[in-house]
Amino acid sequence: MSLAGAYDDQNVFARILRGELPCVKVFEDEVALAFMDIMPQASGHVLVIPRTVRARNFLDLDPAMVGAFMERVQTVSRAVVDALAPDGVTLVQFNGAPAGQTVFHLHFHIIPRRDGDTVAGHGTAPIADRDALEALAVRIRAALPR
Repeated sequence: MSLAGAYDDQNVFARILRGELPCVKVFEDEVALAFMDIMPQASGHVLVIPRTVRARNFLDLDPAMVGAFMERVQTVSRAVVDALAPDGVTLVQFNGAPAGQTVFHLHFHIIPRRDGDTVAGHGTAPIADRDALEALAVRIRAALPR
């Protein structure tokens, strides 16, 4: 899919937002939902999506929403770092299929990194154990500001 196009209400993230599909939640408020990636590229991989906008990618996001949404991305990123103490963190956001986007609802990847680690390819990692994801989510939730 190219950059332009209609928003698909049946995409997996829209279905998660409507409660039709489960997720392991890390954070949620009126602006964003963050949850564990079920095909993590590295242990602790989290996705952050906007809750109420129908943006296929970052370029579709209303400029009035950018600040609030990016604050949530930063908050969750800091919690991942505080909880998991990685050596680094990769923040990734794809715009259009040629750029690597596979789900056409705006989302940021927060991927903890360790020196010398290998990261699974985007969309090619095996599905993670739900209990293992929940254990990581508990740690990350505990590191969120109160």
